[in-house]
Amino acid sequence: MFIMIGGNPRPLLLLSLLLLVFFSSSTQSLRFELQSGHTKCISEDIKSNSMTVGKYLIVNHNEGQPLPDSHRVTVRVTSSYGNNYHYGDRVQTGQFAFAAAEAGDYMSCFWAIDHNPPITLTVDFDWKTGVAAKDWSNVAKKGQIDVMELELRKLQDSVASIHDEMFYLREREEEMQELNRATNSRMFWLSLLSLFVCLSVAGMQLWHLKTFFEKKKLI
Repeated sequence: MFIMIGGNPRPLLLLSLLLLVFFSSSTQSLRFELQSGHTKCISEDIKSNSMTVGKYLIVNHNEGQPLPDSHRVTVRVTSSYGNNYHYGDRVQTGQFAFAAAEAGDYMSCFWAIDHNPPITLTVDFDWKTGVAAKDWSNVAKKGQIDVMELELRKLQDSVASIHDEMFYLREREEEMQELNRATNSRMFWLSLLSLFVCLSVAGMQLWHLKTFFEKKKLI
């Protein structure tokens, strides 16, 4: 069910596009340079059961000529728990796709093999998660649907993604609040312990001075 605003579907389309851009998905499309013998990592916060796809390639600055064998990278995608989701060993291009089994920061690390003299590689990396990772063109072909229905399906998935994101953020907020409470409690007991130690040391110093003065018959 959807609501037409003033009988004109354009505001609804604009709203769906805004939701897609700002809330429901994440896209990282970037180009970076990587020196041989070095590693560069890119992280993305992904919630559980969220779809993510990525593809990468080494840019060929000499079009028409094949890339030399030295222009290769090793790529590894891991979760915050250390689980491997993709591994490419000395490749020039590759792609990955998976549904995140656990929430948290996922890391894509690129390592260029060592070379003498050193060389600099240019890597194109496109990483999409959530609604942006879905193949909408394939959905449109299979369903034989028009543009309006496709946008509505995107909007429906966006709303579902926003709903899941809200619960995910709420869980993260509760975890942070619990961490703050635990930290405050530990700081309280640590402060009491520090105060007790300071008072004990001061008492021992007073006792030592009193004993010293008594021995010297100064008091």
